[in-house]
Amino acid sequence: MASTPENDPNKIERRDFIRQTGAVAGAIAAGFPGIISGQTVTNAIKVGLVGAGGRGSGAAGQALTADPNAELTAIADIDDEIVGRAATRLKGSTRYGDRVKIERPYSGLDAYDKVINSGVDVVLLATPPGFRPQHLTAAVNANKHVFCEKPCATDSPGVRTVMAAQKLAQTKNLALVSGFCWRYSNMVQAAVQQVRSGAIGRLVSHYSTYYTNPVKPMPPESERPAGMSDIEWQIRNWYNFTWLGGDSLVEQAVHNADKIMWIMNDQPPTSAVAVGGRAVPANGGDIYDHFAVSYAFPKNYRVFLNNRQSTGCYNGTLDYVMGTDGTLLLGGGPPRIEGPDGQVKWQFEGEANDMYQQEHDVLFASIRAGKPKNDDLNLATSTLLAIMGRQAAYTGQQVTWDQVLNSQVSLVPNPIDWKGKHEVPGLAIPGRSPVI
Repeated sequence: MASTPENDPNKIERRDFIRQTGAVAGAIAAGFPGIISGQTVTNAIKVGLVGAGGRGSGAAGQALTADPNAELTAIADIDDEIVGRAATRLKGSTRYGDRVKIERPYSGLDAYDKVINSGVDVVLLATPPGFRPQHLTAAVNANKHVFCEKPCATDSPGVRTVMAAQKLAQTKNLALVSGFCWRYSNMVQAAVQQVRSGAIGRLVSHYSTYYTNPVKPMPPESERPAGMSDIEWQIRNWYNFTWLGGDSLVEQAVHNADKIMWIMNDQPPTSAVAVGGRAVPANGGDIYDHFAVSYAFPKNYRVFLNNRQSTGCYNGTLDYVMGTDGTLLLGGGPPRIEGPDGQVKWQFEGEANDMYQQEHDVLFASIRAGKPKNDDLNLATSTLLAIMGRQAAYTGQQVTWDQVLNSQVSLVPNPIDWKGKHEVPGLAIPGRSPVI
């Protein structure tokens, strides 16, 4: 990715980014930032769901659990069948009583707008990530509180759109909680606080892995129904297309990217180099199934993020944060710190909370308290860290933070036509694929 010309008025310098975000650099998910009094809400908080798949249905249930007076009144997805299944499942649950009051399910690519404008107070965004910049912007413009799943975008222009929406949400005193759930884990919060207090000494390096099975394998082209358009086929198999899902690093291992940024006080790296590729042949799509990224942070701090999606392999979602006086281990049990001699210096004790539920508990409690919780820019910057690693692997080049922050490459078609054609470029070839 060649960098944006120096005279580009839209270019965001790294020093400007640090200055803009420095006020929240040390924030941890627990507690609310200093926000002025919130919007007045009625006794019933009306909730709308955009994206009614498994994650979206789960988020709707967590929203209803978080507040005894929350009501699910609107739901949307790409077609009636998906919406109908989710509505039936939620209405049939005995946990929510009569609080599932879906007056009319919406379907189609414009269904998100109908939910937002249906009179809801809170919007849950759980569609494929390629749609999130558009949906988040519409929700904030309509003065809605938002739960936005991760990642927030699949390309740099989308991330910048989200940054603008996040800042607007702050000025409007709207709650905006992201799906970066580890920031809401009491275990990891306690571990990060140990690092903040100097328990492992000066930070030396961070090694992070997300090794797992394939998420949504691509069906063969022979299973594509006759007459189905490129756009519809890709959306129905969204995980396998970079413009929709962002690739495995950006869609899934972005959780690890977020933990990395959290440990680093949400201050960005200077550059990244990476390798990646497709080890197991796919039926279609254009995503890699493995990445290995090396990020360079200031003061010679190095972070290594590896992920893989393959069957029959060693799996593990783990973080090793190494310091001069010990190592913090996250994953595979309660967080713990081991000293240079291998002895446990600290270990989390107590009951782990449900971090997925905690996200919604915090969101709804903050609205009720008149102090809407806003996750600030980490929704965007953690996503951008993953995009940076993906671009370094795709191109085989060293990519700087300024380059990826200012990249003008937009992956998402505009407009998106349900019946339209859209050719994907195929797997990126390092050394040949353009950086910007």
